[in-house]
Amino acid sequence: MEDAKKIIEDGGAVLGIEFGSTRIKSVLTDSSYRILATGIYDWENSLKDGIWTYPMSQIIEGMQASYASLAEDVKSRYGIPLKMLSAAGISAMMHGYLPFDENGKQLAEFRTWRNTITAEAAGVLSKEFDFNIPQRWSIAHLYQAILNGEEHVKDIAFLTTLAGYIHFRLTGEKNMGVGEASGMFPIDPATCDYDSVMADKFDALSSAKGFGKGIRDILPKVLKAGEKAGILTAEGAALLDKSGELEPGCIFAPCEGDAGTGMCATNSVKPGTGNISAGTSVFSMVVLEDNLSKPHEEIDVVTTPDGLPVAMVHCNNCSSDINAWVGIFSGFAKVMGLDVSTGDIYTKLFTDAYKNGVADCGGVLSVNYFSGEPVTGLVNGRPMVVRKPDADFSISNFMRSNIYSAFATLKYGNDILTREEKVRTDKMMAQGGLFKTPLAAQQMLADALGCPVTVPDTASEGGAWGMAVLASYALSHDENESLGDYLENRVFAGLGGTTLEPDPEGVRGFDAYLDEYKKALRAEKIVADT
Repeated sequence: MEDAKKIIEDGGAVLGIEFGSTRIKSVLTDSSYRILATGIYDWENSLKDGIWTYPMSQIIEGMQASYASLAEDVKSRYGIPLKMLSAAGISAMMHGYLPFDENGKQLAEFRTWRNTITAEAAGVLSKEFDFNIPQRWSIAHLYQAILNGEEHVKDIAFLTTLAGYIHFRLTGEKNMGVGEASGMFPIDPATCDYDSVMADKFDALSSAKGFGKGIRDILPKVLKAGEKAGILTAEGAALLDKSGELEPGCIFAPCEGDAGTGMCATNSVKPGTGNISAGTSVFSMVVLEDNLSKPHEEIDVVTTPDGLPVAMVHCNNCSSDINAWVGIFSGFAKVMGLDVSTGDIYTKLFTDAYKNGVADCGGVLSVNYFSGEPVTGLVNGRPMVVRKPDADFSISNFMRSNIYSAFATLKYGNDILTREEKVRTDKMMAQGGLFKTPLAAQQMLADALGCPVTVPDTASEGGAWGMAVLASYALSHDENESLGDYLENRVFAGLGGTTLEPDPEGVRGFDAYLDEYKKALRAEKIVADT
């Protein structure tokens, strides 16, 4: 404790902040990547005029509240104020759309990754580029706004993501890490910059529709992990810390999306490694050794924070429906006069599903789509539970079905990657709230993917910790030390984890469940479109 106190007093601590879908988390670490303090601000997206968004006022207030929570944690633990930092970094839910004019005025509501309103633009760009452009990518949102003739488009001077915007507010720099940039516009792996051929094609398309700006003129500058991306300005320090105690001057790492920080938090940035992050959305990332043979609309090609190509299966829907059902059970407990914490409800339900649910869920089926799901081609979502008349409708099978549903679309996309592209990893690393209950969701995920799944000891630290690691890498790494070597030799050396192998009966059960899930999507589409 005295050692940690001195590190903080001497300005040696490192800050990572991640704007996740349901919380903004701040983490303070030392040079050994040990967590010294944390801060939390909980929030939720809202559907406003058909757009999934967060208001800008809440984005700033949430950041300030999360940091204030961390600063209070420092005072509580060590009895000192947090005045200086050595390095910092910002991460956020990836991609989406945040346009600004030349005076910094926000021109449209923040359009998050969850929106499925850019199918026309994504289709046109994917065909023109011969490269899959997902609906959530910034370039798809921009081109859709151009096609829609939206009034604000003519005034766009700067287009960025949530991470890029917060980084700009704290440092004054319009740049971002290559991993986050790869979800704005395709990256050329040879240059680790926006693909110039595709940029020229986009400019020709957009110019023909009356858009007068070159795409490279309005996008952030691209930086690789390890580069210094700016310093905390006096204005940035005052914005972050309303108490005025934080001093400016610490260096900033290039900002990243939650995909990039998830890769770092699970030591999955070298070719052949893979990871899965499960929260409001769920996505798998496999670092490629060779390019894919052709584009697949179910598979995105993005990059690691140091620019290596990654095959990504991103599913919009994961834990939201589980959370909703846990809320129902929590309400039932209150009605019955039972004093049970929400955390205990999750643990009991997950453990019971794991131990007592049958492998194929006994004829109980859940579709967890709160929003549209591009991987399976659905524009809208409607959470749905169906069962056969003779189903074994027990609490165990019901909850197991909900957990299966959280992974079903991920399995759908990964089958394309493994069966058609022959891309495999020896094991997948996993992180996220679904894995807080030991063994349950981890075993079901291993059965779903048919490969070993490891939950590392650091998994609970999440992307904010991964961003702090990236900030430490920018602060001090050997000149020829790659990010992969840095993680392997410095950050994860000696750290362990829990690995579960797929269970043959569980694999057969999940495959049978997925066959029924695919059939149910026909009904899901009919219901969701009404």
